[in-house]
Amino acid sequence: MDARLAVRARGITKCFGDIVALDNVDLDVAQGQIHGLVGPNGAGKTTLLGLLLGLSAADSGELDILGTTVRRALDAPDGVTGFVDGPGLYPSLTARQNLAALAALRGRGSAAARIDDILAEVGLTDVADDRARGFSLGMRQRLGLAAALLSGPRLLVLDEPANGLDPAGKRHVHGVLTRLAAEGTGVVLSSHRMDDLEELCSEVTILATGRVVFSGPLGKLAAENRELDYRLLTSDPRAALGAAAGTAGIRVVESTVAWRGAEAFVVRALVPALDELVARLARDGVAVRELAPVVSPLEAALLALTEPQDQEAAR
Repeated sequence: MDARLAVRARGITKCFGDIVALDNVDLDVAQGQIHGLVGPNGAGKTTLLGLLLGLSAADSGELDILGTTVRRALDAPDGVTGFVDGPGLYPSLTARQNLAALAALRGRGSAAARIDDILAEVGLTDVADDRARGFSLGMRQRLGLAAALLSGPRLLVLDEPANGLDPAGKRHVHGVLTRLAAEGTGVVLSSHRMDDLEELCSEVTILATGRVVFSGPLGKLAAENRELDYRLLTSDPRAALGAAAGTAGIRVVESTVAWRGAEAFVVRALVPALDELVARLARDGVAVRELAPVVSPLEAALLALTEPQDQEAAR
C-alpha cells in the first residue's frame, strides 16, 4: 500500500441478500486529506463508511487502512475512529462524563487529562456538565466529534457531522477537521451539505446505486461538469446584459432577477465563456459586484451524474 494513503480500496463489493449496496468500488484517501463522500439516499455511502470503521466486512475486494489489510469486521487498525448514523452517547451522563467513560472503556487514561481541552475545541465548554439527553442535534454531533478526538485519530470517518449545527458549531467543527488534516489525519466525510463539502474537501467521491461515478479533485469535477447557471449582479445591469448577449458561449436564462434589493440576471455558460464575459465587463467599466452559481458546482455535478442512473434503476 502507498504509505501516503490512509485508505486504499479496490473492487469493494457488499451485498445484503439480493441488494447490492456496493458494486466494485475503488477509493483512495490520502493522509492529511479531507475526502468527501457524496450521493443520493441509498447510494451506498453508509455501507462504505461502516466498512472503513470496521463495523462490517466486504464480500469481495481489497481494503487497506493505515497500511493494514482489513479482512474481517472489527478488524480496523488502531487510529480509526468516527461515527455512522449519529454518535453513540450516554444520555444520562454529562458531556464531560461521556468522554471520561469512553476514555476508560478504550483504556486511554492519558486522554482523560485532555477532556476539557477537547470540549473547548468543539465549543462545548459551557455545557460540559449538562446531561447529553438535553442536547440539541448539533450539540450531540459536536460531542460525538469530541469522543472521536479522544483516541488521537489517524483516520476519522464521519457521517453527516454538520447535521443540526448553528454557525458557531459549524465553525468549531470545520476548525477541528482542518487542523486534523493539517496534522496528517485522513478524514472521510459524508454529507448532504454541498457547501460544507466544497469548503472542506480537496477531493470527492460520488456514489450512485452502489457504484463510483466520479472520484477526484473538486476542480476536475467542475471542469468536467456541464454548463452552470450563474447569477450576475453588476453596477450597470443594462450594459452587462447587452455584453452577456454579445459574448460567445453565454446564454441569458433570466434577464431580470430581484436579488438583495438590486437587479440581477442569470446566464448559463461554461467557465471559459464566463471568464471572457467578466473581462469584457471590466473593459467596459462595468463593476461585477457578485457572480455566483445558482446551484453549487458540486450539487450540479451530483444531479447530472446520478439522476440518469436513478431514472434507469426506476425502470
